[in-house]
Order: sequence, then C-alpha cells, then structure tokens
Amino acid sequence: MSPARRGGEQGPFLYGEKLNDIEVTREIVLKNKEEAIKLFGYNGEFKRRLQSETPVRIVDRGHRVALIGNDEDVEVIDGLLNEMLTVIRRGHEPTFADFEYALEEARSKDVNGLGDALTDAVVVSRRGTVVRPRTRGQRQYVEAMRTHDIVFSIGPAGTGKTYLAMAMALSSLMRREVARLVLCRPAVEAGESLGFLPGDLERKVNPYLRPLYDALYDMLGAGDLARYVEKDMIEIAPLAYMRGRTLSNAFAVLDEAQNTTHEQMKMFLTRLGRDSKTVITGDITQIDLPRGKVSGLVEAVGILGGTDGVSFAYLTKKDVVRHKLVQDIIDAYEVKEKNDLSRRQEQNAAADYDSRGRSATDAEKRGAAQASQ
Repeated sequence: MSPARRGGEQGPFLYGEKLNDIEVTREIVLKNKEEAIKLFGYNGEFKRRLQSETPVRIVDRGHRVALIGNDEDVEVIDGLLNEMLTVIRRGHEPTFADFEYALEEARSKDVNGLGDALTDAVVVSRRGTVVRPRTRGQRQYVEAMRTHDIVFSIGPAGTGKTYLAMAMALSSLMRREVARLVLCRPAVEAGESLGFLPGDLERKVNPYLRPLYDALYDMLGAGDLARYVEKDMIEIAPLAYMRGRTLSNAFAVLDEAQNTTHEQMKMFLTRLGRDSKTVITGDITQIDLPRGKVSGLVEAVGILGGTDGVSFAYLTKKDVVRHKLVQDIIDAYEVKEKNDLSRRQEQNAAADYDSRGRSATDAEKRGAAQASQ
C-alpha cells in the first residue's frame, strides 16, 4: 500500500481517519547507529511493520529520523518511537512482541507511559532473563501485587497471570520479604477423565501441578529449584493440602482458581497469616467444575469487590503475550460463544411464546366446554 494518500481519500490507515492536504514533519534525534538498529530492528523489520500499518512516512537520515504525514498521526507515531527509545536507553532491547504491542496501543492513540510499562523488571532469573510486564495491563497487575496483600487476577489464557505471580513471589523470596512460597492448584481435570493414575499420592497429583514447576524451572533452573524445594522454601501442593494451615511470612499463589468451589475459595483465603501475601489467578471462561457447581472465583468477585486491601486485576486479550494466534483464537471463540448465547436466548423466547400460546388456547377450550355445559 502507498505510505500516504492525499486529498482526503479514505484508506486503511492506522486510525481510520482521512488524511488532509497539510503535511507536517517531525524529527527524532538518535544518539548513535546502535539506537537506530534497536529502534527499527536489525533488518529494519520494525520499520517495515510500522510503514505497513500507518500513513506516516518514516525517513531514516542516519542519526535523525523524519516523520512526515498528517499532524495527528505524526504526533502519535512520534510518541510511540520516543517511548521505544525510552526502553532502549534504559538498557532494554525491544522484542518484536513489544513492538507489536506498542503498535496496538498506537491504534488507540494511547502511548504515554508505554516505556515505563516495558521496563519494569520484576525479577532477574538465574539465567539472566529479565521477567517484566509486557503490556500496560500486566504492569497494573504487578503494581497491584506490590501494594495489596490479596490480589485476584482474572483474564484469558496467555496473559501472564500465573507467570507474573510466580515472578513476584520469587522476587519477594529473593529479597527476603517472605520466608517461603506456597503454590497450589485445585486438582480438577480439564473436561476429560484421566482415570486412575498410577503411583503414590505425589505422583497422582503431579500432573496437575506441572505448570507451576515449569514456570519455576524457567526462572530458577533445575538445581536451584530442587534446593529451594528441599529446604521447604518453595512448596507446591494441591489446594486440598491447605486445609487447617496458617500461612505466615509467606507468598501464596492459587492458580486455576476458576475451578475452586465456594468452600475451597473461602478455605484458601482464610489461610492468610501475618506478613503474608496471596495472589489468586484464573480464567472464568474455562471453568471445568461439574455442571451446577458455582465457581469460587466468580463468587469471590461479587463478595469481595470493594474490600480494602483486596485488588482485582482484569487482563484482556490485549495482554496476551503468547503466539499472536492465541489472541485470534480467543477472538474466534468469543464470537462463537456470543452467537451460541444469542441462539439459546432466541430458542428460549420462542419456546416461552409457544408455551404461553398453548396455555391460552387450552384456557379458551376449557372456557368453551364449560359454556356448552
């Protein structure tokens, strides 16, 4: 597509607005060639991606970058690139996923503070990997965990609910803010029966807890993880093991909380002891409880909303940081579920109408029969 159109012609622009005849030019001054490479990608892939989505022309002039186009569009792209420069100048190298998210934010013309969101380190793993929020929603979630003792994180798959909770918990342990981590999940099968699993109790529940081990292994490595577990500084257990306990000086994480019952959620929340924090994560669109059972997570939203010291962080499909197709899959399922709901409502309305019609007809027949008598 052409990088810009004239004369008010409507095109597939970033913001869906008409471009007027007046063009403006803004310049961004870079410190060196390395900044240009990090800003636009080693092979210019970031620049090409931006040019394919926006009518603003980007002219690379060595240490100076010229932005040419409609005043409003240029202002937003100027803000986007300066926020990405903030990320670079704080010692981080933006990934393609970071750039895609920045582009998504630019579509809504809201790029202020993006650099802060992309450089807020939570923990540095033993492998040197920096775990940090990748979206504005994730940063708000991290901030909630820093400032509240109980945090509920609710959102679709791939939004980093569990991973960021584990990172915050590990960071607290490494800074000696807590003495141990307690990580648990309800042992509920995801829509299929696993039958009778072999082995002792530990081997039976291990498949349900494997995702928690995977996240910690990614941050700690096998050796450190085994050492922490051996010293009881990290405990990973089924939710049922929490009954009767008091979790003091601990950071507790309850994952897959949409599969808790009323009793289980109440039991877990009342385990909180002195100098402790807890994070509860879940996706209320993927409830695997038996039909008729109310999710403890869904219920807690209504019961605890507005309670001092309790925070609710809602993540959306904009916060998905897995493969881009995950966001598309979530969109597709949302459309289907809305269509199914509309169809059921129409069917129920039609059945109700037919029922009322039959009742009225029966009443008329009874009236006629009584009159004839």
